[in-house]
Amino acid sequence: MSSVKIECVVSEGYGIGESPVWDEKESALLCVDITGRKVCRWSSLTKRVQAIAVDAPVSSVALRKSGDYVITLGTRFAALKWKEQLVTTITHVDKDKPNNRFNDGKVDPAGRYFAGTMAEEIRPAVLERHQGSLYTLFSDHSVVKHFDQVDISNGLDWSLDHKTFFYIDSLSYSVDAFDYDLQTGKIGNRRTIYRLEKEESIPDGMCIDTEGKLWVACYDGGRVIRLDPETGKRLQTVKLPVDKTTSCCFGGKDYSEMYVTSARDGMDKEWLSRQPQAGGVFKVTGLGVKGIPPYPFAG
Repeated sequence: MSSVKIECVVSEGYGIGESPVWDEKESALLCVDITGRKVCRWSSLTKRVQAIAVDAPVSSVALRKSGDYVITLGTRFAALKWKEQLVTTITHVDKDKPNNRFNDGKVDPAGRYFAGTMAEEIRPAVLERHQGSLYTLFSDHSVVKHFDQVDISNGLDWSLDHKTFFYIDSLSYSVDAFDYDLQTGKIGNRRTIYRLEKEESIPDGMCIDTEGKLWVACYDGGRVIRLDPETGKRLQTVKLPVDKTTSCCFGGKDYSEMYVTSARDGMDKEWLSRQPQAGGVFKVTGLGVKGIPPYPFAG
């Protein structure tokens, strides 16, 4: 599609930029820098970035119904008050695994915060395997563990009818689906809907559009791919000017803009000189599809 336009809107050079979320109230894009240990907010009005430093790797951020945000920080679910720059722990997971941290997280249509863990990486995508688990934080701050033996817990989203939960464990190189019970938050009947091809590399963050198609950022693949979860076919590829594309979300006034985060950790000088925008956040327009607003955490 010749009308697709890609623009680097945040050139801060994040170590691992992740978890883009559109905050409609602020007309701003939230994201995190995991290894840089900060939560960032880019205003689409002023084009400025504000950042709040935190005391551990911060891997995802989500809106909160009562205002402000929730984050996954180290192995904690936590609340973040933006103006006060105040972080409060909600609860801890993986207490028996000091080498673990949270990775990607997202709120479901009923306001529950889903997030998974992984072992700290030795190098990008190199780590002790099967150390992670997938968790849900409920609005009463109780936590449920769905399963363990996860390598790198990553992209997650829900079908438009809320009956399917989509999930990525990166080193499986596949996008999986589960039956979803919106009333209880329970998942079951896991199956693979798409296997990544070699040049697509490692599946990372993911989001859904208003047509029910999935968009998956391909880490080391330098692209975002659009998939049909019904047929398991790839429908579209959007190539980015950086290799380490990490996640994507829709935003802007009518959710017709796609925002893609990226990373620069693990790149040497020569690689960075070829990709000076590595670690930046990109705005993609002209896709001809829209996304849906993110759900806020109900607790």
